[in-house]
Amino acid sequence: MAFVLECLDKPGALDIRLANRPAHLAYLEARLDTLIVAGPLLADDGKTPVGSLLILDLETRAEAEAFAAADPYAQAGLFERVSIRAYRKVFPQA
Repeated sequence: MAFVLECLDKPGALDIRLANRPAHLAYLEARLDTLIVAGPLLADDGKTPVGSLLILDLETRAEAEAFAAADPYAQAGLFERVSIRAYRKVFPQA
């Protein structure tokens, strides 16, 4: 089953994001088998990161919660809010 994680940064936390980015990327690299897509959410300027969006292929919501909690960004206290939702892809068809 797919799960969408929408993680919104705390205001003014860009330094936390930048300091923990290498560890976050290594965390994702080690879990490529579960990633459908991952990347930053951007401010209206199209450059400044304000959060993260991940779509994961996992069996249960509990696995998605564990994935989110173990992310170095989450461990560093970057996120103000994390939303996890089950997801079903409809288009485009494979």
